[in-house]
Amino acid sequence: MQTQAQQDLTGSALNAQRFRMLEDIARELQGEVIFPINFDIALRIRKLSEDPTLSLDRLAAAINLDPLIAVRLLRMANSAAYNPGGQEVRDLTAAIGRLGLKTVRSTAMAIAMRQLLRSREMVDFMDLADRLWEHTLHCAAAASVVARRLTRLNPDDALLAGLLHDLGAFYMLYRAAQYAELRARPDSLRHLVIQWHEGIGVSLLGALGVDEQIIEAVRDHDQPRPLPAAPKTLAEVVHVANLLAGGTFEPTGGAGGTGDDPYASLADTAYPALREEIDVLTERMRAAID
Repeated sequence: MQTQAQQDLTGSALNAQRFRMLEDIARELQGEVIFPINFDIALRIRKLSEDPTLSLDRLAAAINLDPLIAVRLLRMANSAAYNPGGQEVRDLTAAIGRLGLKTVRSTAMAIAMRQLLRSREMVDFMDLADRLWEHTLHCAAAASVVARRLTRLNPDDALLAGLLHDLGAFYMLYRAAQYAELRARPDSLRHLVIQWHEGIGVSLLGALGVDEQIIEAVRDHDQPRPLPAAPKTLAEVVHVANLLAGGTFEPTGGAGGTGDDPYASLADTAYPALREEIDVLTERMRAAID
């Protein structure tokens, strides 16, 4: 039940609450960024997986701190995509060895992001959160396929960049859920997220210690620019993937935002031929993560 004060919160008062949230986010990005525990574990897994001296047993021990991530990685390692011979693995160390460190890193991050959007605090933003997740999943798959088929870039790096390209929006929803006034009016948050998520995302990725090439790849990904016939940089791959995923998770703006097929305007390019492969990878990722 909303209080009378919450019901009356409109206009300048509501704007003041939104401004306060942005101020709080700016302050937090200057210090220690706080996420739910499963996201912290995913960040730890990502950092550990980048250590070339790390043993798989030690990485497995870190992953076991989050049983959900551990179970999903085991299931993924035994799926048809990674186990065509039918040789089942039963321990996490063997699963990590089969999947590879980059796949483990991206999958752990994706699972944590999905759980963040499914958390109880997000219930008032569920419509926006679900749309954000579908867009993110599709963008990550598109980035991986575009990189593999049309460039010499590492598809795993492209997938991670696609996965993280809207992290600022995830973070804004998580922070907004801590304000009763904004939870009471989720529609008032939509355009705020669209306006600020790119800049906040870049600052957030820097605060979390993400590789500079990933940060540069996702910077200004929603900004209009000529579509490259053949992407040459990770930033161009993310830009193309974002367009192939609909341009934005918000239905009132951006390429594809009106519900139009994002491939329809790309008929004279190489991208429509990738659609089926992108859709297959999107579904495979969804099965592993959801």
